[in-house]
Amino acid sequence: MLNETSILDSKKERIMDYTTLAQKAVEAKSKALPTYSNFHVGSALLTENDELFIGCNIESSSYSLTICAERTAIFKAISEGARKFKAIAIAADAPGFCPPCGACRQVISDLCGDIDVVMIDHSDNLKIMKISELLPLAFSDKDLV
Repeated sequence: MLNETSILDSKKERIMDYTTLAQKAVEAKSKALPTYSNFHVGSALLTENDELFIGCNIESSSYSLTICAERTAIFKAISEGARKFKAIAIAADAPGFCPPCGACRQVISDLCGDIDVVMIDHSDNLKIMKISELLPLAFSDKDLV
């Protein structure tokens, strides 16, 4: 179980929200379908109204059709009408912190804004970064001509 002392971020006001969010991401890993990579990833997305949407990675034999846990959670949330988000948590089989892939970084930036990305390691430590830190100079609607 994650606890407050495992936070590696100085923004203490977010501890309670993000500890629960991180635990939901860890739980979501059990729903993953990593048929080919055997790499389980879970994600939990928190809306501004404190609604929670979980996602997991789902693999296809046509690898490019595979979907990451982060995008699963985001697309579920949007399909249910959510439009404003606070944070997304990511838990994976990697022993350290597992950041979102490039495609997920772009989708998070586009659809969620500059939210917090909460990464969980196997020791239940959390690392919190803004998506703008993970994707500086992101392509956006301002770049469309």
